Amino acid sequence: MKEHEQSTKTESAYRLLRRDILATRLKPGAPMKLSALRDRYEIGWTPLREALSRLEAEGLVTAFSNRGFAVAPVSREALEDLTRARGIVEIPLLLEAIESGGSAWESAVVTAHYRLSRCRLSVERAAESEIDEWDDKHAAFHAALISAARSNWLLRFQATIADQLRRHHRFLSLAPAMRAAEGRSEGYEEAVAALRDAMAIEHHTELMEAALDRNAARAQVLMAEHIGL
Repeated sequence: MKEHEQSTKTESAYRLLRRDILATRLKPGAPMKLSALRDRYEIGWTPLREALSRLEAEGLVTAFSNRGFAVAPVSREALEDLTRARGIVEIPLLLEAIESGGSAWESAVVTAHYRLSRCRLSVERAAESEIDEWDDKHAAFHAALISAARSNWLLRFQATIADQLRRHHRFLSLAPAMRAAEGRSEGYEEAVAALRDAMAIEHHTELMEAALDRNAARAQVLMAEHIGL
C-alpha cells in the first residue's frame, strides 16, 4: 500500500511540475529548489526528486552536479532547431496518416478541430487559463492529424518536440507579445498580429480539409507553412 501511495504521489508531482514547466509558470532557467517546490505543491522530498529525474530524462529539467535542478533553458537558436526538427518528423507522419487513416481518424480530426475552433483567445486580454486551454486544444488537433501514422518512434519524437516547442513559443513569442500589447510598447501591433495569424482557426481548417480530402501534396505545403519552414 505504501509503495502504491508513493507511486501516486510521484505521478502527481510529475504532472504538476510538467504542467507548469510547459506553461512557463516555472520560468526557463529558473532554479528548482526542493524546499520551495515542497511548499508550493505540498509534496514531499522523495516524490519531488523522482519527478524531477523523470523530467530531466524528457529534457524539461536540467540537473547540475552538487547544485540541484533548474528548468531547462530556452533560446531563439533552440526554437529554430526545434522548428526544423518538427518539419522533418511531423510532415512524414501527416502524409502517413493521410494514407492509412480510416473513419475513426477522420472523426478524431474533425472533433479536435471543432474543440479548437471553440477557443476564443484574445492575445491582448487572455487569462492564463484561456491560454492553457488553447494550448491543450491546439496540441490535441495536431496530435489527431498524425494519430493514424504507423511509426511509433517518429510519434514519440514528435511528442517530445511538440512539448519543447510549446514552452519555447509561450516564453519567447506569446508572453512578450502580451506584455507589449498591455503596455502598448513599440512593435506591439506587429507582435500581436503575428500571433493572431499563427492562432487563426482558418489555417487549421485548411489543413484539416486537405488531410480529409487525402490531398497529400496540399497538406504538405500547408503544414510546412504552418510550422514556419
